[in-house]
Amino acid sequence: MSSPTTQQPSPQLFFNTINSHVRTEALQAAINLDVFTAIGEGKNTAAQIAERCGAAERGIRILCDYLCMMEFLQKSGNQYSLTQDSAFFLDKKSPAYIGGVTEFLLSPELMAGFDNLTEAVKKGGTAVPQDGTVAPENPIWVKFARAMVPMMAMPAQMMAQMVDPSANSKLKILDIAAGHGMFGISFAKRNPNVEVTALDWKNVLEVAKENAQAAGVSDRYQTIPGSAFDADFGSGYDIVLITNFLHHFDPPTCETLLRKVHAALNENGRAVTLEFVPNDDRISPVESAGFSMMMLAGTPSGDAYTFRELEQMMKNAGFAKSEIHALQPAIQHVIISSK
Repeated sequence: MSSPTTQQPSPQLFFNTINSHVRTEALQAAINLDVFTAIGEGKNTAAQIAERCGAAERGIRILCDYLCMMEFLQKSGNQYSLTQDSAFFLDKKSPAYIGGVTEFLLSPELMAGFDNLTEAVKKGGTAVPQDGTVAPENPIWVKFARAMVPMMAMPAQMMAQMVDPSANSKLKILDIAAGHGMFGISFAKRNPNVEVTALDWKNVLEVAKENAQAAGVSDRYQTIPGSAFDADFGSGYDIVLITNFLHHFDPPTCETLLRKVHAALNENGRAVTLEFVPNDDRISPVESAGFSMMMLAGTPSGDAYTFRELEQMMKNAGFAKSEIHALQPAIQHVIISSK
């Protein structure tokens, strides 16, 4: 009787992971060269794409073959074509184009946190001087505000529809760490009775004001420059938006902010939080759970918090009830907390 075959260990996972930076650089090169846009225009062979992109045919062939292996392109014979996702997100002629977000996601300021990740792990927080990305007036947030609009436009619209479905009530909204401003702006675009006050660093608010002007809501769009922890919010808000912000800080710091939010809301007010929310096992889903590593590299004490943890923070800050809602196909969740 033969013994069952035992699968031998393989170094493949190690090799692929060590070389995973090649995938990032290949995608960045394709975006820089307009490869996806060229193929969308009907340039399907390496020679045609090379001529359109001003590159060597050999270079384009190798790059496009690699993009096929990455599943960003498809190949039949010697012709390349876009996948559905690439056509939607990476062809510059698509209204959903998101290639520009690499200006933020691959910026030297953001990548600096990973230059000495070993030290960050030993320390339990970023090894970048002056608190990394949460340093006051950090210019990286201007890059964020300008680059991330295409990626945040859809979640912003979905959130506004979820929180204000009738779009006819008079609402006073505070948008904390507004960045590009798209979350508050989306509420104002849907509902002519919405007035938005956006809070962020002064240089970042210039981008938000530009976007409010372009959206036609600047007459109902006010700003408060400064730190969310120090600025006077005012009071009487129906909704306070806290989008992509709490993950930068430890729970006590988050609760300090949330107490200010609670005090700024009217009697029936709601805090609406957008976050990467892992399951209690903290390893799934991978897109949300993996965000903790971003916070380890870039902040002194930030994290991706489970709903249980966020719910407790809200409770400690005085909120009566919190509910979590999926925002598919976006990978983040909305937490609505009632005063």
